[in-house]
Amino acid sequence: MRLIASFRCHHTHNLLLPNSFFSLPTAPTTTVTPNRKSPKCIPVSSSTIRLEVRAHSVSPKMVKAILVHELGGPQVLKWEDVELGDPKDGEIRVKNKAIGLNFIDIYFRKGVYKAAAFPFTPGMEAVGIVTAVGSGLTGRKVGDIVAYAGNPMGSYAEEQILPADKVVPVPPSIDPIVAASILLKGMTAQFLLRRCFKVERGHTVLVHAAAGGVGSLLCQWANTLGATVIGTVSTKEKAIQAKDDGCHHVIIYKEEDFVTRVNEITSGQGVEVVYDSVGKDTFQGSLDCLKTCGFMVSFGQSSGSPDPVPLSALAVKSLFLTRPTMMHYTITRDELLETAGEVFANAASGVLRVRVNHTYPLSQAAQAHADLESRKTSGSVVLIPDGAQ
Repeated sequence: MRLIASFRCHHTHNLLLPNSFFSLPTAPTTTVTPNRKSPKCIPVSSSTIRLEVRAHSVSPKMVKAILVHELGGPQVLKWEDVELGDPKDGEIRVKNKAIGLNFIDIYFRKGVYKAAAFPFTPGMEAVGIVTAVGSGLTGRKVGDIVAYAGNPMGSYAEEQILPADKVVPVPPSIDPIVAASILLKGMTAQFLLRRCFKVERGHTVLVHAAAGGVGSLLCQWANTLGATVIGTVSTKEKAIQAKDDGCHHVIIYKEEDFVTRVNEITSGQGVEVVYDSVGKDTFQGSLDCLKTCGFMVSFGQSSGSPDPVPLSALAVKSLFLTRPTMMHYTITRDELLETAGEVFANAASGVLRVRVNHTYPLSQAAQAHADLESRKTSGSVVLIPDGAQ
């Protein structure tokens, strides 16, 4: 009875965000917090005292986060309170300073990609400061500035729990807002250009959405590698940016047919590789732009899923087609560190110039989604936790 009476002086409530869109939701962690009311003095045994001390070691706190309770438009992004506990073994708690906005967040919000559970917090990229470290963990300490991109989903929050092996250190030379704007997009550009298809001097590449977050980095990096870069954009303003980012030829696809123009630029030869994040609207045209044995890299679908492609369509020019995912190229810790390290090194040296053209308070994530989806943005978009600046 003493044990029961002792526990009646406490209450339990905990809401966890999904750990990963690749895994089943984890069982909720039970947290026990002290009641602010003074408990009655009840004699207890020494074993009960030891149990109470362990219970007090957990220190849940309330934080603000974006939650999605149902699929739909930007209006389903809700700014709510959630309770966050302490990190467990192998985990850290991070107070976010800047959060990257990416098209994959829209895919999850709309249901193109399936979240593990509802409600869920979107977001695949953030930079922050470590505020707590799980027991027995080495190599991470409170006060470290770290970043992550990819797994687990849930960065649209003031604070979050992360697996320690999924974060990377942010060099002091890189501003947190810059790091949050470039890590996921930069690592995407790295594996697309260096591993998925290895771009080399003398190659001609076609980059769709050349003024977008990933497109901008692809153009800069491919230019540095010695490739001839052709980019497609929607407006004259974006054409100016794409040119500044290293595009040798810029096509405003609303004014001219990009397939015809690519054919003219390459004297009918076509390009070695197409990087297509648009999907349905450009897919067939992208295949038409490839030279014999060319590579079609479809890594997004902002206009919708492409129509099915019969194998016979590839056989005409012995084409290669891939639909890669960054997470598969950064599975191991070494791969993650190497990829992120190359991105940060290129940003620090000036090879990659980051354009953070738009910042929004985290609480206004719905507006940021609406603007990104309607192509009102260019470069990178970053969400700043309210009150973080």
